[in-house]
Amino acid sequence: MNAAGKSLRLIVEKWLAPTPAMPVRVTEFGRTSSNQRRYVRIEALRPAGPLAIFFFRHDDGSWNVFPPKTDMPAMRAYPLAA
Repeated sequence: MNAAGKSLRLIVEKWLAPTPAMPVRVTEFGRTSSNQRRYVRIEALRPAGPLAIFFFRHDDGSWNVFPPKTDMPAMRAYPLAA
């Protein structure tokens, strides 16, 4: 995946289409408590009321509206030396 094509600015423009009449603003940012991944909450003021979307940073540097996959515990079996 090309991280340059998934910059936060491009994703916000795609999802919220800000204009001078309807700007967007960052209302919250930080890291998730479970796996310390970055997130940003962007809010746009619309005629019908405010609209907020969370964006999550992925390992490849891209931003998406869905959180990254969490690492799941795994078991491995190794052959015993004879």
